[in-house]
Amino acid sequence: MIALIQRVRHASVKVDGAVVGKIDQGLLVLLGVEQGDDDKKAQRLSEKVLGYRVFSDEQGKMNLNVQQVGGSVLVVSQFTLAADTQSGMRPSFSKGAAPAEANRLYERFSDNCRRQGINTENGRFAADMQVSLENDGPVTFWLQV
Repeated sequence: MIALIQRVRHASVKVDGAVVGKIDQGLLVLLGVEQGDDDKKAQRLSEKVLGYRVFSDEQGKMNLNVQQVGGSVLVVSQFTLAADTQSGMRPSFSKGAAPAEANRLYERFSDNCRRQGINTENGRFAADMQVSLENDGPVTFWLQV
């Protein structure tokens, strides 16, 4: 399971021109689910994302996590993160989880965030989405479990 996280001042996701998820300060999480991922990985990755210290403290050091700054999380499914790009000029998606399982684990990841008391918004699984954000820094990390 892969999370590409971006520290944002604000972010939103639209489907068919309508906003389906929106946050102010927090993390935009682009989530990729691979074959072999399970509930345990969804739990571990959600804990890692929420605990990852990417926000600045009073001294300007990245020492605070999203919970400590009162931030929110916007989770957007992105199956392309599971792409194999090692050969050729076209990505292979053979490592990605089957859609039903990917959706289940995407929802599980989001629910895990909510259970930790984080305001969590979502995109719409398997939809054509338009994501807007103001990356703060820019700060972007690739997390994988």
